[in-house]
Amino acid sequence: MPAMFVGHGNPMYAIEDNTYSLTWRALGKHMPRPQAVLCISAHWETRGCFVSGAESPETIHDFHGFPQALFDVQYPAPGSPELAMHIADTLADVPVSIDTTRGIDHGAWSVLMPMYPGADVPIVKLSLDRGKPAAWHYELCQKLAFLRREGVLIVGSGNIVHALGEVVWREGAQHGWALEFDTAIGDLIVSGDHEAIVHYERLGDAARRSVPTSEHFLPLLYILGMQQPGEGLSFFNDAVTMGSLSMRSLLLSGEGA
Repeated sequence: MPAMFVGHGNPMYAIEDNTYSLTWRALGKHMPRPQAVLCISAHWETRGCFVSGAESPETIHDFHGFPQALFDVQYPAPGSPELAMHIADTLADVPVSIDTTRGIDHGAWSVLMPMYPGADVPIVKLSLDRGKPAAWHYELCQKLAFLRREGVLIVGSGNIVHALGEVVWREGAQHGWALEFDTAIGDLIVSGDHEAIVHYERLGDAARRSVPTSEHFLPLLYILGMQQPGEGLSFFNDAVTMGSLSMRSLLLSGEGA
């Protein structure tokens, strides 16, 4: 299967026709249909590592201040307790706990709903252990790359640049430092310098302002950790908008590995 990092941005994108959501819809139509999705979202941080094991996960509306239409969204995709157990068994040396109550947060459903509007692909979530350094997250998902050969689509959902304190509520607005950091990370992805991306904080003031907290950046590392030798990659939705949100997204082709 392919694997992808998706910049999810403004939650409203999920229910609007825009450049980003139209691209998500097209991906769902043109990619091989997965047996299940494993999603690593910026919006599930924990102490320790958890995987969701609910059979029928609820739709979580983890935001505020948006129109009622967004709170009315329900995405009743099934879970997969079997996949959750498979992941926990594989990562037994971590260890991983199974959370049978965790639902699907907007970091997941906002991008998966346009891709799979029928809500008929099982979704399992892997949490971000907030107590671990970036290198730990990069290495963890390397251990799960085999799932791609079992028909599982791996999706990391966050934003390379995510600085809500400096958002400009206007589409297309760009802070220079946000564009600088987004471009630098894009160049490092193309060159294959994952070590520099893991240690993104060394990229100076632009990195500090672009990643004030790491939870939206870390899902990118999970997908880079999945990349196989010789595997093709491409960017989509590669834009900085609202001043300080990067929508740059990455697709690993699943070919050449």
